[in-house]
Amino acid sequence: MSTLIDRLQGAMPALVTPFRNGQLDEAALANLVQRQIDHGSRVMIPAGTTGESVTLTPQDYARVLAITVEVAQGRVPVIAGAGGNDTAKTIALAQSAQAAGVDGLLVVTPYYNKPSPAGLLAHYQALGQAVDLPMVLYNVPGRTGIDMSPDTVAAIAKAIPQVVGIKDATGDMGRLALTRGALGGRAFAQISGDDPSVVGFVAHGGVGSISVTANVAPALYAQMMTAALAGDFATARALDDRLAPLHKALFSDASPGPAKYALAQLGLCTPEVRLPLVEISDTAKAQVDAALKELGL
Repeated sequence: MSTLIDRLQGAMPALVTPFRNGQLDEAALANLVQRQIDHGSRVMIPAGTTGESVTLTPQDYARVLAITVEVAQGRVPVIAGAGGNDTAKTIALAQSAQAAGVDGLLVVTPYYNKPSPAGLLAHYQALGQAVDLPMVLYNVPGRTGIDMSPDTVAAIAKAIPQVVGIKDATGDMGRLALTRGALGGRAFAQISGDDPSVVGFVAHGGVGSISVTANVAPALYAQMMTAALAGDFATARALDDRLAPLHKALFSDASPGPAKYALAQLGLCTPEVRLPLVEISDTAKAQVDAALKELGL
């Protein structure tokens, strides 16, 4: 597991799941994964929330993971989204992911239920007992309605050896130091889940970003992350300045709708999303188009 921690660095796209006529577009997915690897992304994150995981059938889920693993061919780790608000269903997803041959799991906090810190610990402990895979926690309170404090993160990590890191989408830079302090020196990867603040996150000790923006502009995003991790923050900031309009545009409507629309404009997949998501607004399309034009994409 320490080996995986060492590989959790740089640009890690939270892959969209491409659809065509309501079905999984397997050829488009394979092409998207290869494109990410070709452009410098370091870890693949299929079937996460950006991948519309809650609308994937069990068959879709297994195929998304199988295709990603097959295309990656061990060149980069594959960390599968495997979260939910029902522990038993989360375990079933994790077991399916393990069978697909992924390298680890990205596990969002149970949404809506609002479990206590003790409930969160029990949830992740049950998952750790059911599968033998490293786990990355995922804290996104704006979506789930529950926030894992640095103390809770540390308690979970100390109790469950498989927990190797966290995707933090709060945008709160102060959490990195507090989490390090609470962990007391335990090896732990702190990964940004908030594209607009990622350069600052790395400056505060983060190791990478699980990104929506990287779906659309993987080469620029990978260059930005490489510069930031090398301590070249002047270059990283300059690249981030270029990417900032795209960061904003990709959340101008319900995600991942804008990202899929952008990829459709690039000829890489259809803009289809599954209900309850719908086609993005004309205003959002205009913002995405402007951001793509500004980047020369």
